[in-house]
Amino acid sequence: MEQIKHLNYGYADLEPFIDEQTMKIHHDKHHQAYFDKFNNAIKETYLKDKSIKEILADLEKIPQDIKTLVINNGGGYFHHTFFWSILKKEVLFNGEVADAILYKWETFDKFKEEFSSKALSLFGSGWTWLVLNNNELEIINTLNQDSPISQGMIPLLALDVWEHAYYLKYQNKRAEYVENFWNVINWEQVEKYYLAGKQ
Repeated sequence: MEQIKHLNYGYADLEPFIDEQTMKIHHDKHHQAYFDKFNNAIKETYLKDKSIKEILADLEKIPQDIKTLVINNGGGYFHHTFFWSILKKEVLFNGEVADAILYKWETFDKFKEEFSSKALSLFGSGWTWLVLNNNELEIINTLNQDSPISQGMIPLLALDVWEHAYYLKYQNKRAEYVENFWNVINWEQVEKYYLAGKQ
């Protein structure tokens, strides 16, 4: 069975960009609920011995009667675990992943503009991702808790654009939330994912 991971920083450590109250509710309530429902769904099945990434990578092997539960809650559990890992203040945009981004988008501003536009264009709830797809960088959206892993892609960077991720501080101002996200990206962790994922 999977184990939920605690944050490796304090709830208030991302202030003022992501507020302490949102972090507490987001991690302790929303993330915990996904985790509990996911584990409850798989506990009597062979999936209990597999990692969440293995499960999301092969949706066809999920028993039909729990498939929706596993996709929604397993996705929510994994995505949030991933999201917490790429958040940190005052980490410089650097490394091989930075070089790859600049090679594809020419400037950081062009990359930021495309990623932000993608996040703002997503209707309803979901996630915006920087992924490796066949060893190429792409920016994609996924709806609800659908995962890029299920599409054979490797996630490098994620932005949660469900309203629960920002509504306490930003209300309906998603654009302000997206803009402030750029102040709390842990580029060192993104680099680790990139180096591990590229072929």
